[in-house]
Parts: sequence; structure tokens; C-alpha cells
Amino acid sequence: MRIAYVINTFEGGGAALPIPAIVEVCRQHGHEVHVAALIRRNGRAMGAMQKAGIEGVVLADGNASSRHVLFELDRWVRGVQPTHIWTSLTRATLLGQLVGAGQGIPVVSWQHNAFLKPANLTLLQLTKKLTRLWVGDSDYVTDLTRERLDLSPGQLACWPIFRTHSDIQPAAAWKPGETIRIGSLGRLDPTKGYDVLCRALILLRAVKGLPPFQVTIGGEGHEYARLQAFCQLHGLTNVHFAGYMNDTVAFLRSCHLYVQPSRGEGFCIAAHEAMNMGLPVMGSAVGEMNHSIREGVTGWKIHPDRPHELAAALEKALRHPERLADMGRAARELVMQRFNPQAFARAGGDILGRMEELQP
Repeated sequence: MRIAYVINTFEGGGAALPIPAIVEVCRQHGHEVHVAALIRRNGRAMGAMQKAGIEGVVLADGNASSRHVLFELDRWVRGVQPTHIWTSLTRATLLGQLVGAGQGIPVVSWQHNAFLKPANLTLLQLTKKLTRLWVGDSDYVTDLTRERLDLSPGQLACWPIFRTHSDIQPAAAWKPGETIRIGSLGRLDPTKGYDVLCRALILLRAVKGLPPFQVTIGGEGHEYARLQAFCQLHGLTNVHFAGYMNDTVAFLRSCHLYVQPSRGEGFCIAAHEAMNMGLPVMGSAVGEMNHSIREGVTGWKIHPDRPHELAAALEKALRHPERLADMGRAARELVMQRFNPQAFARAGGDILGRMEELQP
């Protein structure tokens, strides 16, 4: 097969992050993959793609109209002459479906998001038949996609979008006398719930006898100024916004505990990366985290948007930092069992086999 893989942007993190691993599996099965983004955005995903020998093409600038982007996508696909179009994220899917229908090319579409804007969901419900095979990036999103698009088993597959690395040196255990380092990675957006974390940290100040700790959040986004102002207003001097993290492995290795207070998630790659690094995860009971976090074993589950509950869980973890390393090892073992490279390759191979059966 010759696959034209189309995504919204080459923004760092999210759905663009696993492109090298996805392309690697396709190539291992003898398929050719061409990758394009509708627009560039910050382009931070392109470095890892280039290291993997993937030349990503940007089709239009960020101010281009949807009509112009559709024109450029149609022209690029005609140049690639693919046997299949594979889309990622809603805008790329809707435009890719139109191009596929116009050129007689079967379309395969990822579903990543637990939350879809009502307008996008309505559009996908209307155009769902233009995609021949839908692929959920986790068990959770696959089940959600089946329900909200009313798909039959033959129209849907699951390929968990994360694979572990057994050769990564895990994070070091906390030692008595050390400041407990709590980390998080994510876009500074209301969905990630960092305002909830900040409110929980205010509540923790009333708790006596806690060891010293600091919280570092790696990520960018339009909520930065508001979150920073909130922390300054309330004197949260142990919270640091570190900006975009180029080396997430080094960052996670420096932590003792990972927290993800999201209001909604699909897979949440960052939380699973933390588990792969041997960190316990304190996360909202949403998306795939609800399956991967085992209460008191690999971390702690919290309900989203409940700062009092998050504060109580943080107090529990901070009271016994000597337990964090054992929980982190359990978290690492769990993700190594569920998301190892063999399982990743096997799931991808199954989907590629189903794609080969699709006829124009």
C-alpha cells in the first residue's frame, strides 16, 4: 500500500507524537507512507519525524481558508497517488473524506479525542460512511467512537497509540531529606485541569507536617498568563511553569510523582510515559487513565474538577513518599505488559491487514 497520512498540524505532543512509531510499523509491513499536515502550527513534532526519516509536508499556512486547505490537500494526494488516505483529528478527517470520495480512494480515520465539539460530532456523524475504517487510539476512545458514531464491529478497530520502552532508565527513588518533585506535562488549556491543581495546592497549605515539595508543569498554552497570575496572587511559590519540554524523558526522570488533573482525556500519552518511567500517577478517572491507574497500586484516581479530593490524595502521597518508588515500579510493570512494542506492532499489523482488504 501507499498511504497518504494526513493530520491537522505538526504541533508537539498529542496525535502528532506517535507518527514515527506508526510509520515504522507500516514500513515493517512493506508499505510506503507519505505524511502531511494541513498547517504547521509550532512544528515541534517535525524533529522526531526527521530523525525517523519522515519528510513531513505542510500544505498551507495557518491563516489559509478551509477551501484553500482542501485544494492543497487534494493536489498533494493527487501527487502522492496513494492507495489509501489515513486521517488524524477532525479537520483532517473531514477534508480527507472529501478528497477520498472525489478521487475514489478508501479513507481510514483515527479517533483520538474523548471530547468533540458538538458541531464536529454532528459533521462526523453525517460523513461517517466516507471513512471505511475508524481506528480508536485506546480502548476507551474506541468504545466511545462505537457509541457516538453508531458503528458496527466491521467499521471499527483499536490501536493503542502508545508503546513502552524497556531500555529507558527509570526515575530514581525519593530519598529522605529530598524535596518531593511532582511533575505534569500538558497543554495549558482548561481541559487539563491545572486550575484545579492550583486550588488543591492552596488547600494543602492548611495541612500541617507535610514534607517540602515542588510542582513543575511542562507545557504551553493560552492559559499560561491566567495560571501564573493565580499562583502569584495566592503565593504558590512552589509551582513552576517550565514551558514546552523538549526532553520529556529527562524531565520525568527527575520527578517522584506525576499528576494529571484533567477534566477529560482520550489516551493521555504523557501519563503513560510517566508510568513507563517508573512514576506513580495521580490522575483523573477519565479516558484510558481510568484503566491504567489502579488505586493504591500504580497511583491514585481522582474525580475531575474536585480540588478537595485532589488535595486529599496529594496529602496521602506526601505523607508517605517512601512508598512512591514501589508504586512507580508497579506502574511501569503494568504499562510494559499492556503497551509493549510487540503488542503495538501486532495491533498495527492487524489494522494494516484490514486496510489491504478495502477496495476503492
